[in-house]
Amino acid sequence: MRYVEAPVYPGNLPHPWVFLAGGITGVRDWQAEVRRILEPLPGGTMFNPRRANFPIHDPSAAQEQITWEYRNLTNADLILFWFETKETQPIVLYELGRYATLGKPLVVGAHPEYPRRQDVVIQMGLARPEIKVQTTLEETCNLVRYQLWKQTL
Repeated sequence: MRYVEAPVYPGNLPHPWVFLAGGITGVRDWQAEVRRILEPLPGGTMFNPRRANFPIHDPSAAQEQITWEYRNLTNADLILFWFETKETQPIVLYELGRYATLGKPLVVGAHPEYPRRQDVVIQMGLARPEIKVQTTLEETCNLVRYQLWKQTL
């Protein structure tokens, strides 16, 4: 699987496109673990919003980042949502609500210590009862693998 990191806008990339949605500020680099797990898969492209160097106090960088995320979330064939421990991650909650109601293919996971895990589970149960919120990042990645396999049938 190809790997693209914000703010790169690459050319024509193989589908399916998987967006790694989740915290990028104040949480561990969980995206590196997802990359390690999913990169060996054949075909497709994963999009990671976490930049190696992000100038957080530069307003133009924020505009660029948000635009990059919006465009790639919208164009993704599958969105992996992961809620890491400690931080509430309100933007990710917003994105989950937006894309859950659009019917886009999602895989959702929330660490057992994520402070709003119960809210995520309840809301997903109401909006998309067919989506079970995973408990570990490994389970979440395994479900992504399965969803990608199903798309190839």
